[in-house]
Amino acid sequence: MGLLPDGAMEVPDFGLVGWYEPGPMPGQPGPAVLAGHVDSRRGPDVFYRLRDLAPGDEIRLVGQNGVTVVYAVQEREQLPKSELPADKIWNDTTERVVRLITCGGEFDYSTRHYRDNIIVYGTFLRVET
Repeated sequence: MGLLPDGAMEVPDFGLVGWYEPGPMPGQPGPAVLAGHVDSRRGPDVFYRLRDLAPGDEIRLVGQNGVTVVYAVQEREQLPKSELPADKIWNDTTERVVRLITCGGEFDYSTRHYRDNIIVYGTFLRVET
């Protein structure tokens, strides 16, 4: 995924997790950013349980090559979409970290969107082959 003309981040299709391609891949130095939907009219989607993650939980990202990159959850926060902490998500760290982003909070039926974002921050633990 990249950026839309208005500067917003693209979102993947339902059922998929998208990687913000201008940033590093999971397991590489820097913040790997991934986004996915929380649900749809059909039910829960890939990041439905993101809101349940707590510090110390493991995040396991399995690549198309079968390699798994494992992170530990450091923090989870929920903020209004207008307050997305871009400097915290896309910081200049050289550590191998991950940021998982989905929608959350109250659903606005007039716009058909959630009002908040849920962001999970994780630090690298290991690679499994």
